Amino acid sequence: MKPDIKFPLAERMRPKNISEFVGQSHILGDGLFLRQAILNDHVPSLILWGPPGSGKTSLAHIIASHSIARFVSLSAVLSGIKEAREIMKQAQTYKSQGIKTILFIDEIHRFNKAQQDAFLPFVESGTIILIGATTENPSFEVIPPLLSRARVFVLKPLTSQEIISILKMALMNEDRGLGFLKNIKIEKDALEWLAEYSMGDARIALTVLENSVESIQEKLSDAAKTGKEIQITISTLQEVMQKKALVYDKGGEEHYNVISAFIKSMRGSDPDAALYWLARMLEAGEDPLFIARRMIIFASEDIGNADPQAIQVAVAAKDAFHFVGDAEGWIPLAQAVTYLASAPKSNASYLAYIKAKQSATEKGPLPVPIHLRNAPTHLMKDLKYGQDYLYPHKYSGGYVKQQYLPDQIKDAKFYYPNERGYEAKIAAYLKRIKHLNNK
Repeated sequence: MKPDIKFPLAERMRPKNISEFVGQSHILGDGLFLRQAILNDHVPSLILWGPPGSGKTSLAHIIASHSIARFVSLSAVLSGIKEAREIMKQAQTYKSQGIKTILFIDEIHRFNKAQQDAFLPFVESGTIILIGATTENPSFEVIPPLLSRARVFVLKPLTSQEIISILKMALMNEDRGLGFLKNIKIEKDALEWLAEYSMGDARIALTVLENSVESIQEKLSDAAKTGKEIQITISTLQEVMQKKALVYDKGGEEHYNVISAFIKSMRGSDPDAALYWLARMLEAGEDPLFIARRMIIFASEDIGNADPQAIQVAVAAKDAFHFVGDAEGWIPLAQAVTYLASAPKSNASYLAYIKAKQSATEKGPLPVPIHLRNAPTHLMKDLKYGQDYLYPHKYSGGYVKQQYLPDQIKDAKFYYPNERGYEAKIAAYLKRIKHLNNK
């Protein structure tokens, strides 16, 4: 029987029960809490956190299929708190009749904190069992009181093999999938290519497959008459697909994950990884000047005096991008990234400031030693401002022993240069100075 094709393939192939569900074995494996809770109809309030196409909505519907509870679905994108309040009012009526209500909220992070507050008393009283789905980190997007009353389950991107399994089911299923098309086949390498292209998103995989089938409808009609098979190839898939959208939300968690990986790759002296994350950001549309700012900060924080030229390279890359423009601005950025990743590393100056800041805040505004004070007026000179200051350039080697810190912390030490790169020379110079001080 031909399926109702007015619904997209991805919607038609949504699993009907837990046995049809593919993936997420780390939370749905035999004997695990969530699987048992679903099968026993004892599911508590849940937050399902995972990337698009990982099965959040499907899992919510599976929970409903295994439950005698009333199931209500709400999209935080399409609905407001007014609709939610009406649903909760109805849930109170059903509760008085001994009927549970499962309220599924897709993209729950779209509701602001005040709107999320409205669900809290109904979750606490057991009027609703709340299942929220989100692509964003619930630690930041779901209010703590609601989060504390729900179990959080993290869904992972589907593996290529899991995507292949889903695609094969769609190709074989005659009632809901494409199995009614007897003359269509997909090449093994095309199936594998599509699984990789989908980046763990089953919806993308099924949509591209469906669009590919639609693109060869005329050939299929002819093949049905002759009994000839039509092959879906990689070229077929590529013809119907749009440019791969890299998983990168400039306002969401993935933004911070990728920039974190970029910084850590440079810090770890891995130019290849740093270039990869740079490309991920640029190709996804990240602001190149945001990247340049992070590189300038990195040059000071993580390289510092081990290579004082690093910050010059980073600033030059930023200026070069401004001058060259978007089309080829990636070239100086890539050069700077490889330089920063390959440079010797030192965070000694960064740590030195943290220690100095701590001392300044703990000790308060300690008075500047008299001999270091400026004396632009006669009164200040009479008060001995600047008196006894020793001008280092008058002394051999441009150095003379002298106190520069307030009396209360005169022996404090904040900067500990390491032995990498140019900072080794700084360390040697300061060691020589210390030796002169001890004479």
